[in-house]
Amino acid sequence: MGGTTSCCVPASPKRRRNAHARLESFTEPEISREDSGCNLQHISDRENVDELNMESNPADHPRAGTMFLSKSQTDVREKRKSIFINNLTHLMEPRQSNTRCKHSSCSTIFLDDSTVSQPNLKYTIKCVALAIFYHIKNRDSHGGTVQDIFDEKLHPLTNSAVPADYNDQDPEQKQIYRFVRTLFCSAQLTAECAIVTLVYLERLLTYAEMTIGPGNWKRIVLGAILLASKVWDDQAVWNVDYCQILKDITVEDMNELERDFLELLQFNINVPSSVYAKYYFDLRSMAEANNLSFPLEPLSRDKAQKLEAISRLCDDRYKDVRRASRKRWSSVDNLCGVPWVPAILS
Repeated sequence: MGGTTSCCVPASPKRRRNAHARLESFTEPEISREDSGCNLQHISDRENVDELNMESNPADHPRAGTMFLSKSQTDVREKRKSIFINNLTHLMEPRQSNTRCKHSSCSTIFLDDSTVSQPNLKYTIKCVALAIFYHIKNRDSHGGTVQDIFDEKLHPLTNSAVPADYNDQDPEQKQIYRFVRTLFCSAQLTAECAIVTLVYLERLLTYAEMTIGPGNWKRIVLGAILLASKVWDDQAVWNVDYCQILKDITVEDMNELERDFLELLQFNINVPSSVYAKYYFDLRSMAEANNLSFPLEPLSRDKAQKLEAISRLCDDRYKDVRRASRKRWSSVDNLCGVPWVPAILS
């Protein structure tokens, strides 16, 4: 053992201080991100990019405004202006209105049967057709890129001859509604699929930097419905089934349309619930501005019992949460009443 320090004996405090000083004097050299080979983007940078792309890709972000609502607001302003002028000119004339507004009373309650989870099929298709109509009517003048797969002259949906001015005459809203309604009724698609169809349509216009017009709107809508039915519905409609609806189209054409549509979407077919809810409520806002209100039906006994059952279910589900959040203490300063104590007289 002698004068040597054994490994079992701890070092003196002086030696520990010297070792600690040597550790503090050592500084690790800075290594850049390029030298380390790590080129991962910081989360703050990704958030900034997300904010920048919010307006360019409104179909991906729940806080960005929808394209169809902004395009419809121009026509809504013109309609309100014309109505105001007509009211001023016919101010002294008696007005006869054929429309009747339904108001709830003590004996009758009118409810809208359309909800975000179960929209009304007929009126949702009408709203989607109106949104497509505004896209075509108020399209950009520069035109954007041209995709041959959506051109009806190059890929006709029927064997009939395509007119020469097929790309000049804007379709009416009823024509768009009949086309979409035929596909949805024949394929037995749901109303939620119509909303997802509109999301894919606007996502295509932003990703591919193209516009929808009289010469390509049918094939764009067909491709959007084809993808939406496969993504949303559990029992998707096959491509050959659309050939039974559109008699003159081939399976190869449908496959090519689906493949090119997916490539233009960059295979981004995910629709978050927040984006879906945004499109649903924007469709309702557009419908209300265009006097396309959803039907109101009186509250029947069966619906009232269902609402009561749902409310009881929610009460039972959140009873423990309310009980846990209930205060178990009280301050003497806020004590207003005197507690009642039973007295026993003998």
